[in-house]
Amino acid sequence: MNLPNILTISRVPLMFIVVALMYADFPYAATTAFWLFIVAALTDWLDGKIARERGEVSSFGRFMDTVIDKVMVIGLMMALVNDEKNFMGHDITAMMLLLCILCREFAISGLRMAVAVKGQVVEADSGGKVKTFVQLNAIGWLIGARMLSLDSSFGGDDRHWVTYVRGTGMVLFALSAVLTITSGISYFRRHWQALMS
Repeated sequence: MNLPNILTISRVPLMFIVVALMYADFPYAATTAFWLFIVAALTDWLDGKIARERGEVSSFGRFMDTVIDKVMVIGLMMALVNDEKNFMGHDITAMMLLLCILCREFAISGLRMAVAVKGQVVEADSGGKVKTFVQLNAIGWLIGARMLSLDSSFGGDDRHWVTYVRGTGMVLFALSAVLTITSGISYFRRHWQALMS
């Protein structure tokens, strides 16, 4: 358990804490949730940087980094869609987009397992990395909108900032769903022969 792998695994408890804070009802819970999410997102960049600099890149690290990214993204998106503060909550479009993301992630995980049985590895490509980057940005903007609305002194005419931040998050959320689907199709096109052989 080297430092990069510890940083990778740390995103799981951080995700649980962020979700718990999103449902908490004490002052500045939303602000704490936002900044803890930023810490968790930064570990996604930091673990790989440290692993490469120290020569500690491992199969375990590459595998767990991908899996934990999916766990964190899906967990936080589910919490946002189910948010009683109604930033995305009870919105049929947001739910459909989330279901598309879930279907893609399960399908690619199944592809990876099927191909691994044949001794091959499905590495994350640039499309998958861009998809994860956009997903994390969408979550950050949406959690940021919650923070501005619930924990800040914004009011009156300044409320347009909350609308702007939330709108940006929703656009990125929709874009992340599109990228999730297109990158999933790309994975299947590249590895279809290995899957069928």
